Amino acid sequence: MSHVARRTSVKEPARILVVGGGYVGMYTALRLQRKLKQELRRSAVEVVVVDPDPYMTYQPFLPEAAAGSISPRHVVVPLRRVLPLCKVVVGEVTALDHTARTATVTTPATEEDGTGGLQLPYDELVLAPGSVSRALPVPGLAEGGIGFKTVEEAIGLRNHVLEQLDIASSTRDPAIRDAALTFVFVGGGYAGVEALAELEDMARYAARYYHNVEPGDMKWILVEATGRILPEVGTAMGQYAVRELRARNIDVRLETRLESYEARIAVLSDGSRFPARTLVWTAGVKPHPVIAASGLPRTGRGRLKCTAALRVEGVEHAWSAGDAAAVPDLTAERPATPDEPRRECAPNAQHAVRQARVLAENIAAVLRGGPVVDYAHKYAGSVASLGLHKGVAHVYGRRLKGYPAWFMHRVYHLSRVPTFNRKARVLAEWTLAGLFKREIVSLGSLEHPRAEFELAAGTGRHNEPS
Repeated sequence: MSHVARRTSVKEPARILVVGGGYVGMYTALRLQRKLKQELRRSAVEVVVVDPDPYMTYQPFLPEAAAGSISPRHVVVPLRRVLPLCKVVVGEVTALDHTARTATVTTPATEEDGTGGLQLPYDELVLAPGSVSRALPVPGLAEGGIGFKTVEEAIGLRNHVLEQLDIASSTRDPAIRDAALTFVFVGGGYAGVEALAELEDMARYAARYYHNVEPGDMKWILVEATGRILPEVGTAMGQYAVRELRARNIDVRLETRLESYEARIAVLSDGSRFPARTLVWTAGVKPHPVIAASGLPRTGRGRLKCTAALRVEGVEHAWSAGDAAAVPDLTAERPATPDEPRRECAPNAQHAVRQARVLAENIAAVLRGGPVVDYAHKYAGSVASLGLHKGVAHVYGRRLKGYPAWFMHRVYHLSRVPTFNRKARVLAEWTLAGLFKREIVSLGSLEHPRAEFELAAGTGRHNEPS
């Protein structure tokens, strides 16, 4: 007897555990909520989503959030609001025993009471924890680098950049000034290029409000280990992007690596040394550690081996998609020999959202005793922003650049951001941003909200009479 049947026989709902509330996790749960609405309402099925955050982050909007074009709260989608028929658990899966079909989950409550993790049984498992930043063992990187994968990091970076302008404007030490006005970004993919382009745009605009800081005083450096940037948009558009960035006095260094960042000095493989108070690391990602802890079959790169139906290869009741999964691309040309592996789907949002839909429908079909289908989607292309009114795109074989590509970038991502509520709010913010000036306020104190009170209470900072 299957585990699903055994649980159902004692009137317990069949539990679908979704590990991760990102693209795949949220969209899978959203689709399951629609496909299994009747079962969920009569408690025949239960969908549990476990994620450390109670929201899904729409990562393509992080650069615009960092530049102040979009409010941070509109970059995230609250899971409980969009998944009313699902159970959302704010916590982290630390261990999986798929043989017994149980997951160990730690939550803020388990950390407080010291009871250890909760043992959560399940019938069907969806592993979609996404990826984490891949930090190489570069001396000084862990101590001084800044990531760019979360909304907190994006807003922290915005505050940090504006703080550097304040430091440069107020210091008389030329070494401190130069280091404050030097910004190094490592990684020439979407995250690195879009973050640099948007923040350079913002900083150049902000400089007009500083009497002693000119845009030409700032050094913006992009470091990429390969010979091109933005490989997803094609060679020609990648070369155009390099020319566009260099025309803005951004120093693009190809086939160059970061050797060290000790004492706030960025040392590159070409021998260059840049004293810099800002180093942003966007040089790749790796599968979430829970993938390795699951004990399920993995590829050499650490992703789960999956079939085209999005099942974990050779394992019953386990599914995956997105960054965590190596899914064969059925639309790619077949390999020359049977021994060669088929090309895998790229780990990007375009595939993740579509895979989530198929994954949810396959799980619903299994629970109802129906057949599963394979995932197949021909890659449509990519769009990337290079700052306000600038961009590159390679979509369905057509190449666009400048304003048309930037406009397509906005239209595409507006259509993809979840919920009508978020679409309307983002569109409203873009419209207002076109009518009014940029906001250039740094709210760095948001990251340490109790600092003011602690100073006042502990040190008498304001010299109150005793």
